[in-house]
Amino acid sequence: MLLSEDHRAVQDAVRAYVQDRIAPNAAAWDKSHHFPAAELKGLAELGCYGVAVPTDYDGAGMDYLALAIILEEIAAGDGGTSTPVSVNNCPVCSILMAFANEEQKQQFLKPLARGDMLGAFCLTEPHVGSEAGGLKTTAVREGDEYVLNGVKQFITSGKNGDVAIAMAVTDKAAGKKGISAFLVPTSTPGYVVARLEDKMGQHSSDTAQILFENCRIPVAYRLGEEGQGLKIALSGLEGGRIGIGSQSLGMARAAFEAALAYSKDRVAFGVPIFQHQAVQFRLAEAATQIEAARQLIWHAASLKDAGLPCLKEAAMAKLFASEMAEKVCSIAIQTFGGYGYVSDFPVERIARDVRVCQIYEGTSDVQKILIGRALG
Repeated sequence: MLLSEDHRAVQDAVRAYVQDRIAPNAAAWDKSHHFPAAELKGLAELGCYGVAVPTDYDGAGMDYLALAIILEEIAAGDGGTSTPVSVNNCPVCSILMAFANEEQKQQFLKPLARGDMLGAFCLTEPHVGSEAGGLKTTAVREGDEYVLNGVKQFITSGKNGDVAIAMAVTDKAAGKKGISAFLVPTSTPGYVVARLEDKMGQHSSDTAQILFENCRIPVAYRLGEEGQGLKIALSGLEGGRIGIGSQSLGMARAAFEAALAYSKDRVAFGVPIFQHQAVQFRLAEAATQIEAARQLIWHAASLKDAGLPCLKEAAMAKLFASEMAEKVCSIAIQTFGGYGYVSDFPVERIARDVRVCQIYEGTSDVQKILIGRALG
């Protein structure tokens, strides 16, 4: 698949910014668990926060292929930095475009697309991961307000975000049809950041446990009608999976490029190790896997941009790219030898950062279930 001139221009602009402002700092941010607010602001100014949001709502007015390209470039510089950007685009902005009323779009979508706000998505709970219909968080209506109570787990930008889309049960007797969606500004009393997770990787992105403790929000902050919550939550997953696939691709590319450069510099038995067939074959396999993943991702994005069904293709792209990326990182570490296992070189960090891509936005097993259903 060939990119248009517009898509190549976007790719070049984001790559230049990432190489200048993000990649040189990734190792330090990893060690200090620094949230790169200033650099994220720069990405927002490039249009990276609302890529597929129409310009009427202060977005970049581009498409999901552009989003895939942008997330690959950011992740190639730092996987953790790409995660809040991915979540802000999809599911947050994509859900608001599809389900928010005009007042909500003016109040929330516009600043989210501009980068004046950062969004979070509160679906997962401590005992509810892949089973989205088993939520325990409740939203009880009292007059012109809803009162939210419950716990949300593994929430990207839960601390540093400005507004969260939260799923809560409004009718316990209705099962999956009793879930509703709400916009919750994180400054609301009762929105409590209970803890930040001490993670294996992606240290530049905060992952929080959120408590809703009698958190009161106006009825006007409900998205859609009562009972539409699960539909709303699931609507953002196709684009989200394209995004996670793109993140995986970017990190794999960065690990591969580091290994390739090292293999041409490191001399063993009188020649650069790239000249040894064992090393060259591993790198050839990695390069092929990266290119195959890119085409799967771009194909799924192109289907979505054309308004065609892409649930299966997005699941395939996310599944293949996330599992490919871990394999490529392993190849990169092996190419570096002992140096690949220490933090002096980037492949150790990238391997930690990329591992979660097989888990969030639906585990690899969930992707296989979706693909299997589509084949039935």
